Amino acid sequence: MRRRTLLRALAATPLLGSGCAALPDTAPVPAAATVGTGDLGVVIERARGTLAIVDTSRRAVVAEVPGLGDLSHASVVFSRDTRYAYVFGRDGGLSKVDLLTRRVQARVMQAGNSIGGAISADGTLVAAQNYTPGGVKVFDAATLALRADLPAEYAPGKRSRVVGLVDLPGQRFAFSLFDADAIWIADCSDPAQPRVTRLEGIGRSPYDALVTPDGRHYIAGLFGEDGLAHVDLWADPPRARRILAGYGRGQEPLPVYKMPHLRGWAVASRRAYLPAIGRHEVLVVDTETWQEVGRIPVAGQPVFVIARPDGRQVWVNFSVPDYDRVQVIDTPSQKIVATLSPGKAVLHMEFTPRGEAVWISARDDHRVSVVDTQSLRTLAALDVDSPSGIFFTARAHRIGF
Repeated sequence: MRRRTLLRALAATPLLGSGCAALPDTAPVPAAATVGTGDLGVVIERARGTLAIVDTSRRAVVAEVPGLGDLSHASVVFSRDTRYAYVFGRDGGLSKVDLLTRRVQARVMQAGNSIGGAISADGTLVAAQNYTPGGVKVFDAATLALRADLPAEYAPGKRSRVVGLVDLPGQRFAFSLFDADAIWIADCSDPAQPRVTRLEGIGRSPYDALVTPDGRHYIAGLFGEDGLAHVDLWADPPRARRILAGYGRGQEPLPVYKMPHLRGWAVASRRAYLPAIGRHEVLVVDTETWQEVGRIPVAGQPVFVIARPDGRQVWVNFSVPDYDRVQVIDTPSQKIVATLSPGKAVLHMEFTPRGEAVWISARDDHRVSVVDTQSLRTLAALDVDSPSGIFFTARAHRIGF
């Protein structure tokens, strides 16, 4: 308890060298006293609306930043210089957190119900995807001033919930409309007059999406049917087509306790590893042909299917009742090579930039475990209150993160 009390007391103290006093909010941090941000990351403490700042080399919590609202479904993106974390809260709050001064630099309540966001390739625009009111809002990354509002109106007076928002090369964003069975691509190179390409009838109820690491392919998972929607973003004009249609044909689907996630974490080499909805399976897809090339039976219904940065391993966590387990897939053999039990309610995993370790949050055990990905030995266990999402600053330099 003394350690956590001390962290809370120091939450507003800048990352300064030994013996330096805290600076006022408006004062610059002396360059000689600051530390680099490449080692840093954040962990969502969802129950308290707090962000824990972590040092990935020291494997330690170094500060806590409170006052971020409802973080029950929160996500984070980073500025290009990795100094700032943009936190998207479930309550519609968008917060800009300075990782060096450990303070909230700016905060806006931009919606009533929000589930994530993205930052443009040049780092100048931050976009938030919203359930209420349905649509996307685009902000100036420096000031959080509103630059564009894109209502997801698909019929007079009807707005769709927006999911699967990703950044694309240029000042573009792609996102899916859950209630409208559509994918929109927004070019915000002139935020005052954004240009939107609308792809309709892409499949029933897209629930999440990923963009491949090269920024070419946008894949949306479909909750309303077996299959996914694929868009080749290099095509002119882009079109949506169905892939993996009927992957569960002839089988009785299981109840879905938690929606799985896609995102680009599951792309390894020329294969994509995708969670099958209502199945105890991971689907393996060739990213050249977008045809299914295999299935891997797993311990439960997968939620996150995440590839180690070198693509040699894929790690999987699960929904209830199997959410105390994590399984490791060896990609050359396509076999499960390990089953781990890192704690109760495993919600998220994040690899260090070169993949030598993975950080795993166990919400109900109030613990983040750091695991060596070669030996599978636990290197550290961090005391974190109700941890959920884990985000490292290396994401700033990757498409779709």
